[in-house]
Amino acid sequence: MMAATCFFRIIPSEPAEHTAAGGAGIEPSPAAPAGRPGRAVYGWMWRVFASLLAAGMSFLVVTAGRIMRQAPLDETRPAGAIIVFGAAEYVGHPSPVFRARLDHALALFQRGIAPLVITTGGAARDPNFSEGQVGRDYLRARGIPDMNLIAETQSADTAQSAERTANILRANGIAQCLAVSDAYHMFRVKRMLQSQRLTVYASPRPDSIPHAWFDRARIALREAFSYWIWKLHLT
Repeated sequence: MMAATCFFRIIPSEPAEHTAAGGAGIEPSPAAPAGRPGRAVYGWMWRVFASLLAAGMSFLVVTAGRIMRQAPLDETRPAGAIIVFGAAEYVGHPSPVFRARLDHALALFQRGIAPLVITTGGAARDPNFSEGQVGRDYLRARGIPDMNLIAETQSADTAQSAERTANILRANGIAQCLAVSDAYHMFRVKRMLQSQRLTVYASPRPDSIPHAWFDRARIALREAFSYWIWKLHLT
């Protein structure tokens, strides 16, 4: 009996596609785009910004309330000097607001509240005149002797006026002063002079509080913003 013969056919396998180092036949997953923060990061940044904005607005509103409470207070009492904070001048003549402040200071001097009046303010658009000089000339023409007047003529803003006036007061051995300005300006004026280690009282010029509620709120917020700009040393 003959043995059965078997034949085997070997079929070669197909070559693997997409082979690469590290594994054959596996397609790499697409890479995530780099350099772009995700939604979580954007959300966190927005929450921080919103919190800072809310805190800033809260500080402004609270400060505006303090400004409005200070505005009507007349703290007039005897002091070493009366300080008149400058406003605009026009070709050597005080503006209506500045003139009202000067007239108020004149009335205080005539009442014997203080023996010295200091007018403040540098030159603005007109280099020939400064607010301090114009204020001094105005008061001298109305009877205050030269020996009772000092003009601060170099300051460019309220903070500089307070600092330079404090130097004048210290040079004259004066530690108490009565500040004259508009009612809604008094809060900032007092804090700036107090930062110079002076005892300060406020005497706002008469009729300087706006009648309309919107105007009062607008001016109070503007003064609050200016106060915090100064407080944070951003000027």
